[in-house]
Amino acid sequence: MRAPQGESFFNELPPVVWLLAGPIIAGEILFGLGQSGIFGDQALGWRNEAFQRFAFAPNGFRYMLATGGWDWRDAARVVTYPFVHGSLTHAAMVLVFLLALGKMVGEVFRGWAVAAVFFAASIGGALIYGLLPFTRVALFGGYPPAYGLIGAFTWLLWMKLGSVGASRSRAFLLIGMLLLVRLVFGVFFGIGADWIADFSGFGIGFAISFFVAPGGWRNVLRHLRER
Repeated sequence: MRAPQGESFFNELPPVVWLLAGPIIAGEILFGLGQSGIFGDQALGWRNEAFQRFAFAPNGFRYMLATGGWDWRDAARVVTYPFVHGSLTHAAMVLVFLLALGKMVGEVFRGWAVAAVFFAASIGGALIYGLLPFTRVALFGGYPPAYGLIGAFTWLLWMKLGSVGASRSRAFLLIGMLLLVRLVFGVFFGIGADWIADFSGFGIGFAISFFVAPGGWRNVLRHLRER
């Protein structure tokens, strides 16, 4: 969809997308200023401090789960980790997904539904990642909720293809290509366990779209009747 003449892509973005992207952009500006040294030597470690406070630690999660000793600040990491990134490049790549997919999904979904997809994928991706006993590395960055938006976009394509009698499997071409890219990179550069959170986010984003999309539960019932 092209922007009308004289209106930019950014002007068309739903407000909720800016609200989700804002903390990432603001954080990178602060980290960049800190690295510049204008705020003193203590500011050089702002990104590391953000990791310590906001990244999702799977070992800590499993410890709380085993002991029942829940700390709300640690529990909140399931929604804070998407806003902290390892580098400006990392954040920029996430923003590309967030802005592009957020715009396309936001053209159909209401603002609260876009936010629901984002945070459901964030929470679900972290929980699935944390429940696996072999995960050790802290989870950070916005790829899991970005993949959740890919799941919502895939759901829109899936519904559209079904409505015209076309093969719905075509809706999964994008996630299939991303999976292939991850596998290729994994072969040459190694791959961490964070892909589990990413693709879990995709599945959650796709599934929750049945409930938060316009028509919500009616879409689920109609789909069940068509089976």
